[in-house]
Amino acid sequence: MGMIERLFQLMFGSGNNVVRDTVEVFRENAEAGSQRSAQVQVQAMSEYGAEFAVARTGVFDRFMDGLNRLPRPALALGTLGLFVTAMVDPLWFSQRMQGIALVPEPMWWLLGVIVSFYFGARHQVKSQQFQREIVGSMAYVPQVMENIKALGTLRAQSVGAADSGSDVRLGAASLTPDNNAALEAWRNQDA
Repeated sequence: MGMIERLFQLMFGSGNNVVRDTVEVFRENAEAGSQRSAQVQVQAMSEYGAEFAVARTGVFDRFMDGLNRLPRPALALGTLGLFVTAMVDPLWFSQRMQGIALVPEPMWWLLGVIVSFYFGARHQVKSQQFQREIVGSMAYVPQVMENIKALGTLRAQSVGAADSGSDVRLGAASLTPDNNAALEAWRNQDA
């Protein structure tokens, strides 16, 4: 018994796990890695949050916020304006397009990069919001399926829609004729 105890003490030590310590030389401890990753993410989020903690109520801040919102509408309305101009005054439009033809190719690449980054960031934000909305709506799928099934049983064309089931009073009420005021008035009119 003493030999096995010594072997375990050699392997796992007194308070230290020799196997774990040896493996951690070659492979990261997953729990410790997750803790470090969480700390990095918390630190990054707190730094991002600190950027927006300052209230921006000055005239300059409002002006810059408004200026940052202009490129998308300006590009969209400008493109629509070019189409309208091409139809209204083709000669003026052709002259302007000849001027654009003189723009060197590297400037077109630069414009493409700027527009791609500007709209790409917005596209990423919108797609992430869309994915969150899909995940949120997927939680309602079982409820919606139950509602659709319940509504399907209420459809008049379905088999057994008028079945009273085991309700005797409902069955008897379905066999007794109702007073139909319109039918009675029509019968009295002919008489």
